[in-house]
Amino acid sequence: MIRFLRESLVASYLLLVVRLYLGYTWLTAGWEKITGEFDASGFLRGAVAKATGEHPAVPMWWAKFLEGFAIPHVELFNVLVPWGEFLVGLGLILGCFTTAAIFFGMVMNFAFLFSGTTSINPQMVLLSIFVIVAGANAGKIGLDYFVSPYMKRMCNAFFKHGNGAAGA
Repeated sequence: MIRFLRESLVASYLLLVVRLYLGYTWLTAGWEKITGEFDASGFLRGAVAKATGEHPAVPMWWAKFLEGFAIPHVELFNVLVPWGEFLVGLGLILGCFTTAAIFFGMVMNFAFLFSGTTSINPQMVLLSIFVIVAGANAGKIGLDYFVSPYMKRMCNAFFKHGNGAAGA
């Protein structure tokens, strides 16, 4: 299965469909927040409130993070969440920096899940696993086809000339 995801042209096309679906979902969610009056403070306080009871929906360690960092810095999250969602969606739709985009999408999905929200997030995580396991093949039908070889040449040139830690 892993070999199929990483090497098959058929998998590249199937992953394109998954990428477009996930990308559209992220892009539209982010755009609604960017163009609307998004404020994460109510969501964050609601998540902290779910960290009580016999079977809390939010782990206590996550609630402590929300109380100690996220809520006091809600202005930062009011920018990071909408633009993060939008840029993850754009990366997935264009197939550009696909692995990075899906990784950051998964980070956001897990943050939402840890905050006690399910909705479409588990489905998105499940589909994201296929994309991240596929690696470069997931973006082959996209801009990664052109960007990846260029980035590889740039990295090789950088490290070959002793400019990086590996060359020191």
